[in-house]
Amino acid sequence: MDIFGVTFSPERLQFIVMMVLLLAVLLYVRMLKKIRQKPKDQSITKPDDGSMSDTELDRYARHIVLRELGGAGQQRLRKAKVLVVGAGGLGSPVLQYLAAAGVGTIGVIDDDHVSLSNLQRQVLFDEEQLDMPKVFAAQIKLTALNPHIEIRPYHRRLDLKDAKALVADYDLVLDGTDNFITRSLVNQSCVAQSVPLISGAITQWEGQITLFDPANGTPCYACLFPEEPADGLAPSCAEAGVVGALPGIVGSIMAAEAIKHITGAGQTLSGEMLIFDALYGESRKITLQKTDDCPVCS
Repeated sequence: MDIFGVTFSPERLQFIVMMVLLLAVLLYVRMLKKIRQKPKDQSITKPDDGSMSDTELDRYARHIVLRELGGAGQQRLRKAKVLVVGAGGLGSPVLQYLAAAGVGTIGVIDDDHVSLSNLQRQVLFDEEQLDMPKVFAAQIKLTALNPHIEIRPYHRRLDLKDAKALVADYDLVLDGTDNFITRSLVNQSCVAQSVPLISGAITQWEGQITLFDPANGTPCYACLFPEEPADGLAPSCAEAGVVGALPGIVGSIMAAEAIKHITGAGQTLSGEMLIFDALYGESRKITLQKTDDCPVCS
């Protein structure tokens, strides 16, 4: 066949037609993607007058319609500064839900790196982040989840030298660590700075959550656990194991307690401990008593 004086074989002509059709399909798909693509958020910067942007109002609409929260509660979340100690099993859901809720400033301190064994329960991370410091991996994910908030990563272990100064910069602390020494240090720092502490712990199938606020008459962590438990009585998750979904449940409750504490909604677990048994689907609450001779809070 001759086209513009050029002779093409039937096979060559068929190939050209197929390539033209393929190019047309690719252009059509690209055009559809552009049509369906949502415009980028142009309201990341907070308004100077402290009000929420239209994008934020849309983002937090399900909070704002709640009678117990409303716009005032969402503004309290927006202005709050929360420190999360530990970016592991409990820290992962805590960080995700606090970020999604619009807590304005979230600090996270952890000296660990993402490992493959973490991914069974630490759903904040993925395989592409293996060997990355957890605090920086968390910052990437949380900023992508909610660009309206500030994430402050502290890639180090909490130590006696700077613990009190760090805690003093926040309104609330959530502790999801799994060792007595760190928990005691967090508690001492919170008591010294009169900062409330939400504490969560997990092992195997069971978790527990409470809110320590000695400045308002509740016990502190040392009232319950004045001394380090003997070897074998409080094994870590690496030693005893933990079902993957449990940190998600307990961490979500911790985040809910933080939201209630910040906004004043409902009744928190201040002075009480919630114990959840995932194996049998049971939960119970116990009342905690302040120790008169507590070496930390009395």
